[in-house]
Amino acid sequence: MSIVDALDSKVMCGEVTAVRGTVVDVWFDDGLPPIDAALQCDLDDHESVIAVVHAHLGDSSLRAIATGSTRGMRRGARVLSDGKPLRIPVGHQLIGRVIDLHGQPLDGGAPLSWNESRPLYRSPPPPSFCRGLGDVYPTGIKVIDLFCPFTHGGRVAVFGGAGVGKTVVLTEFIHNAVANLDGIAVFSGIGERSREGLELWQELQDRGFMDRTVMVFGQMKEPPGARFLVGLAALSVAEYFRDVEKKDVLFLVDNVYRHVQAGMEVSGLLGRLPSRVGYQPTLAADIAALEERITATQHGDMVSVQAIYVPADDYSDPAITHAFWHMDSSLVLSRDVAAEGLYPAVDPLASSSKALDPAIVGQRHYDVAQQARRALGRYEELKDLISMLGIDELSSEDRQLVGRARRLRNFLTQPFFVAETFTGIPGRNVPIAATVEGVEAILAGKYDDLPEERLFMIGALDEIEYKTNNR
Repeated sequence: MSIVDALDSKVMCGEVTAVRGTVVDVWFDDGLPPIDAALQCDLDDHESVIAVVHAHLGDSSLRAIATGSTRGMRRGARVLSDGKPLRIPVGHQLIGRVIDLHGQPLDGGAPLSWNESRPLYRSPPPPSFCRGLGDVYPTGIKVIDLFCPFTHGGRVAVFGGAGVGKTVVLTEFIHNAVANLDGIAVFSGIGERSREGLELWQELQDRGFMDRTVMVFGQMKEPPGARFLVGLAALSVAEYFRDVEKKDVLFLVDNVYRHVQAGMEVSGLLGRLPSRVGYQPTLAADIAALEERITATQHGDMVSVQAIYVPADDYSDPAITHAFWHMDSSLVLSRDVAAEGLYPAVDPLASSSKALDPAIVGQRHYDVAQQARRALGRYEELKDLISMLGIDELSSEDRQLVGRARRLRNFLTQPFFVAETFTGIPGRNVPIAATVEGVEAILAGKYDDLPEERLFMIGALDEIEYKTNNR
């Protein structure tokens, strides 16, 4: 769809003066469109491509980044702009649909109406209009609910390097959360592989969840200008359902690091000097522009779960440290835990949550989580000693603690619904109360005589008791 009407007297008309890849320089005779305004640039085949203004080069010239291919663009090509930012269609018509940054269907369905639309660039709601953390949002995943509880209105990040299971954890959360969701789920695929997007869409279709889901994709093949904006586009859709429809929104992102990467590419195309580790000098502002809009307001809840790739498993990377600042709950996936075959590969000692507070989760949950963390921490301290001297050289108290810690680690593994095809084990969804009760029983020594492998890949502890009673 054309973003401007050429007959509108308010439309400014310019011409392309230079094209360098997806970087387009444009000359306007009568003033310049503002920063972040959308431009419609003509191509040779009577088509057009959308570009976004990123810099003013003088009184009459600007630099824009195209959100699509510039093949067929030439110097002197016509450029139109109404001075407004790029917009995306919103409303009930999006439910069950898969679209791109421009609101174009990717699912083969009918074109969308533009009767209702929202700009991609929006200011965060004022602090007086926001609400703080709400009640705990159960995930059904034991290790998350125990050590890193999610909350209504909270921002949650799943941090991890390549191949440790970020997307699997996110997909399992979608499965568990959408089944009981009284609202809308909006999924933003930033720099997604086509295979990953197709698999998620098919998973949601097969389980009947697409009737309350909107998916917005900017795939790896897209130019950096498009990948940088797709998260903002999905967020505008989510804000519409929160603020206008007054619905609870589950906002899911995979992957925030690709948003940062796209911003780094855009910054390089604009000729900005890089900052630390080659990142754009606007790194903090780019992340904040996305994260600060993700919040619960007086109109409705917004729970956000975001996968974030950790480059080279380096948690001191500037992009990761900046992202950490914005999160209410940080779930850290460990390559060492994954190497031991313990899934989900969560590191409970590195993960954290503002919701792990007696005032939110209750005193019992808090005490059990802290006791479990101390036991696992002590076990980590003893690992090297055990590997060198053997467990028999430990004191009887430490041997007992190691046994309970190992049983606890096995109990915190869990078969996922989304992995049933690969594992052959039916998925489990465990209530928080059952998780806390099970961990408390293991730490109290009630299962010291049970072989630790019996606790591996089960749901609640009543599975063991049921099997024992029915032998």
